[in-house]
Amino acid sequence: MWAAIGCAATGLTATRASAEAQLVIEAESGKVLFAENAAYPWYPASVTKVMTAYAVLRAVRDGRLTLDKALPVSQAAAAQQPVKMGFPPGTLVTADNALKMLMVRSSNDMAVVLAEGVSGSIENFADTMNQHARRLGMTQSTFVNPNGLPADDQISSARDLAILARALIREFPEYDFYWHIPAIKMGKAVQRNYNTLIGRYPGADGMKTGFICASGFNLLASATRDNRRLIAVVLGAPSSQARALKAAQLLERGFNSNGALSWLMPSLGTIDSMQPINAAPPNLREEMCGAHRKRQATEDEDDVVAANVTSDSPYAVFLSSLRPKTKSAALLQEGSAGEPVVVYTGPFRKPGTEMVGTDPKPKAAAKDAKPKTGAKTAAKPKDAATTTAATANPDAPKPKPKKPAPKTSETAPATPTALTSQAR
Repeated sequence: MWAAIGCAATGLTATRASAEAQLVIEAESGKVLFAENAAYPWYPASVTKVMTAYAVLRAVRDGRLTLDKALPVSQAAAAQQPVKMGFPPGTLVTADNALKMLMVRSSNDMAVVLAEGVSGSIENFADTMNQHARRLGMTQSTFVNPNGLPADDQISSARDLAILARALIREFPEYDFYWHIPAIKMGKAVQRNYNTLIGRYPGADGMKTGFICASGFNLLASATRDNRRLIAVVLGAPSSQARALKAAQLLERGFNSNGALSWLMPSLGTIDSMQPINAAPPNLREEMCGAHRKRQATEDEDDVVAANVTSDSPYAVFLSSLRPKTKSAALLQEGSAGEPVVVYTGPFRKPGTEMVGTDPKPKAAAKDAKPKTGAKTAAKPKDAATTTAATANPDAPKPKPKKPAPKTSETAPATPTALTSQAR
């Protein structure tokens, strides 16, 4: 199997070893199973949103916020770029829905909505993020915004991100579903999770992707098998597909680390004992977004990869070595990641409430709109009386049928176009 893995990754890893950070640990014990450049500072990009989620859930636990509270989209939130939901200022979104959009869609506007909902401003929320980082022992991390958009002082490391993921898993097991939602659905639009391990790598159950030109493609992943949960971090991969493959390799390596010869491997200690390296974070801007690239590297390339990983891709080849082959279906089926979770704007709705619309500003129905032809309507009292009388006396003259009401077109609920649009 390892030969197959090596062949699959050859084209992705041969020239990049020095420009990446990789780490895999046990979630329960914090034991380090493999590390490479894990203690070097790095730009976290949208993996920052894991800290945002942590800070929001701490606020919920402390009673400073409820998940069903409707938070307004401010001008600052609406101005965020490039990946966002795109709701206009004044739109209300519950903290629960904002968290789902944050973790699946990586929505930069929802990160600001949550930050302002917890702390009143981006700056105050960044202070909260840094306080949590210091308390957790994330000694290499500083945050200036809740979404990971480029900023010189927005820094973390594979070591620190693993510490954060471990804290999130251990402190909030009741909210674990937030980091492994396969997709969200608003109206008819479905957005799959940028983390392509969800639903495809056996046991994958988290957490978050990230990309900016300076960082490369990042992924904080987790998976569970036989009640053993591992956390893997990949920073600086050349593409979204490469980071998924590398994370899957790390997880597989970790799950196989308890073999008969595991005692021969030197102990790498725990994540808390790993010594940070004092250095400037690498800047991969030219490599990731330079003019030499045929296609501009952007986080939204996951829109394609998440929904369609071809059977001959390195990632699919790797997965085929883990799963028994079947004759009936291709390896990665559309929708195999699971059913999408419905999200919406507006105030909290009780579970099971029918979706009436998803447009932040739905059109008001015309007051004089008549029901569509053929629609069932409640009978008026006089009609009911006439019907009763006719039933009681069959010889009574039947009333003349009324002319049907003219047909009117029904307007389907609008779907925010920003859910499917991307800044290129």
